[in-house]
Amino acid sequence: MDAGLTATQSLLGALVVSLLLAALHLAAPRIRRLPFVPEDVTGSFAGGLAVAYVFLHLLPELAEGNEAIGEALRDVVELTPLLDLAIFLVALAGFAAFYGLERLARLHTAHSAGGREPAGVYWLHLGSFMVYNGLITYTMALRLRTGVAFAVLFAIAMGLHFVLTDRSLEEHYPRRFPRSGRVLLTLALLAGWVLDALFAPTSTVVVALLTALLGGSILLNVFKEELPSTGRSSYRWFLAGLALYAALLALVTAVGE
Repeated sequence: MDAGLTATQSLLGALVVSLLLAALHLAAPRIRRLPFVPEDVTGSFAGGLAVAYVFLHLLPELAEGNEAIGEALRDVVELTPLLDLAIFLVALAGFAAFYGLERLARLHTAHSAGGREPAGVYWLHLGSFMVYNGLITYTMALRLRTGVAFAVLFAIAMGLHFVLTDRSLEEHYPRRFPRSGRVLLTLALLAGWVLDALFAPTSTVVVALLTALLGGSILLNVFKEELPSTGRSSYRWFLAGLALYAALLALVTAVGE
C-alpha cells in the first residue's frame, strides 16, 4: 500500500481519472476517425493493450482476490475446494451475463423490421454497460491506494477499451445510442465516483467480488471487441499494443519491487 497516498488524495485522483475516462467516452467517435489513422489501427492497438492487461494484470488480480477472500473467511467458515472457486464463479457469472446481453442485442437487431431498435433490449444492454462503467470508477480510489502506477495502467487500458465498446454499441443502436447512450455512459462513470465518495468499499471480500464481476465482464468485452474479424484488424498493430503494455507493466512491477 502506498503510504504517501491518503484516502482523500486517492479519492481526488480517482475523480481526475473518472473525468478523463468520461472525456474519452464523449470523444470516442472522433478518436476512431482520426485523420490519417485507419480505424483498424486504433482498434487493433487498443486491442493489444487490453489483451495484455487481461493476461498480465486482471487474471493475477483475480487470483489475489481469491486469496484475500480465503483469509477473510478463514475464521468464519471452513475453507473447501468449492469455496476456493468462489471468485472465479463470480467472474464467470459476469462473463455469462454480458455474453447473454450481447446475443440478445444481436438477435433482436437482426429480426427488427426496417432497422427498428427495440427499446427494451437497448435499455437493458445500455444499463449493463452503465453498471460496468460505475464499477470501474467505484473501485478506482482503492486501486490508487494500492498502487498508483498499476491504477494508471488500468485506466489507460479501460480508456482505449471504451473507444471500441462505443463502436459496438453504435453499430447495434445507430439511432438511439448517439442521442442518449454515450452521455449516460459518461454519467455512469461519474456516478461510480460519487458512490465511492459517499459509500467507500471497506470489506476485502466485497471489493474482491466486485473486481471479479467486473473482471468477467472485461474478459468478454475485450475478446469480443479487441479481437475483431480479420478485415477490421491489423495484427502488427495488435502486437505493438500488446508489447507496449507488457513492457510498461514489467517496468512498473520491477520498479515497485
